Amino acid sequence: MENIQVALLTILMFFLLVSLHEWGHYYFAKRAGILVREFAIGFGPKLFSIKRGETRYTLRLLPIGGFVRMAGEDPEVVEVQVGQTIGIRVKDNKVTRLYLDRLDERSDVLRGEIKQIDLEKNLIIRLDLDGIEETFDVHPTALIIARGQETQIAPLDRQFGHKPVRKRALAIFAGPVMNFILAFVLFCTCQLITGVPLENSSKVLVNGIIADSPAEVAGLQKDDWVKSVNGEEILGDTKQLSSLIVASAGKPMKWVIDRGGEQITFTVTPNSVEGQGKVGIYMGGETRSPSIGETFSYSSDMMVNSTKRIFEGFGKLITGQFKLDDLGGPVKTTQVTVEIARQGIGELTFWAAILSLYLGIFNLLPIPALDGSRLLFLAIEAIRGRPIDPNRESLVHFVGFAMLMLLMVVVTYNDIVGLVRN
Repeated sequence: MENIQVALLTILMFFLLVSLHEWGHYYFAKRAGILVREFAIGFGPKLFSIKRGETRYTLRLLPIGGFVRMAGEDPEVVEVQVGQTIGIRVKDNKVTRLYLDRLDERSDVLRGEIKQIDLEKNLIIRLDLDGIEETFDVHPTALIIARGQETQIAPLDRQFGHKPVRKRALAIFAGPVMNFILAFVLFCTCQLITGVPLENSSKVLVNGIIADSPAEVAGLQKDDWVKSVNGEEILGDTKQLSSLIVASAGKPMKWVIDRGGEQITFTVTPNSVEGQGKVGIYMGGETRSPSIGETFSYSSDMMVNSTKRIFEGFGKLITGQFKLDDLGGPVKTTQVTVEIARQGIGELTFWAAILSLYLGIFNLLPIPALDGSRLLFLAIEAIRGRPIDPNRESLVHFVGFAMLMLLMVVVTYNDIVGLVRN
C-alpha cells in the first residue's frame, strides 16, 4: 500500500507542475482572444483525448512536459485551395462546415468547385455550383473536416501572431510565473507541515530515513527521539550526534530511542563513506507551528536561496564543471522523487517546490523551443517594429527542440544504465 501511495503522489506532483505551467499559457492566451487548439500533457502519441469548446485536451505517452498549441503560433497550414472541389454545410446563411473528402457520403451539403476563398480576413468562399457561382459568408468558428479530423478555422484576429506583442508576451511568460507562484505556495505549505525550529530544543529527532540505510536496517523510524548513543546522553545537540556517527564508521553503536514513551535499544553500524560514518538519517530538533509572518518570511528565504543554488548549477553547466552523471533526466528525477516521497509529505512538498522553481527558471532561459527564446523573439520584434520571418523562427525552435530531445535521450539512457549498474 505504501508503494502505491508513493507512486500516486509522484504522478500527482509531476501532473501538478506541468499542468499548472501550461494552464498559465492557456488562460492568458484565451484572455487575449487567441484560439487554443490543444492543451496537452506529455509528448508523443495520444493516450487520451477529449474536446471541450474550441480546445482539445490530450494526455500523451511521454511524460516529459506539455504544451499549449495556439492558432498562428506556427504558420497556419492552408488545406483548402482554389480549384478544389469541396462540400459545405450552411446554417443561418453562413458556412459552418467545409468537407474536403468523402463528398459522396455527405448529406445536406452543397458541393462545388472553389473559385475564391478567404478563411482568415474576409471570411468568404465563392463556389461554382453546377455552372452558377455563389458567394457565402463563413462563420468565424467554422470547421474543416478531412480524413476524419475536425480543424477549426482561425481568422487573423484569433491567431497568436496577430495579437499585440504585450499580449503574446504575457501568454508566454504566464507559464513560468505559474511555476513561481506554485513554488512559493509549496514552500509555505512545507513550513506549515514541518514547522520551524524551536530555540533551545532539548531533543534530537529522526526527521527522515534513507531507504536501505543502516538506520532503516537497524529498525529506526521517523519521529524517533534519540535519547543516548553508546551511553552518552544526547540532548538537543545535533552536532554531537553527527560527530559520534562520523567517528564510528564500520563500528556498531548502541542507540537508545524513545518511541511513543517506550525506550528501545538498537544496534546501528554506520557505513564508511570516504572514511566517515553515515547511518542515513535526517535529524533535527523540536519544532513549533509558524506564524503567518514567519511562514511568508521563511518561504521567501527558501525561494531566494534555492534560486541561487539553481543558477550556481547553470553556471557549472556553462563552464563545463560537470560530468554526464551529474545530469538527471526523467528517470533519475523520478527515482529521486520516489525516494523523497518515502520520507514523508513534508519532504515531498519541499522537493516539489524546488522542481517547480527550477521548471520556471529553466523555461525562461533563451534556449530555442523554450519560453525564454520565444520571449526573446518578441523582444526583438518590439525593438525593430516588425516580426521576424515566422518560418525562420519556427526553424530555430524546431532545431532547438530536436537538440533538447536528443539531450533527453542521452541523459535518460545514462540514467537507465546507472540504475542497472546499481
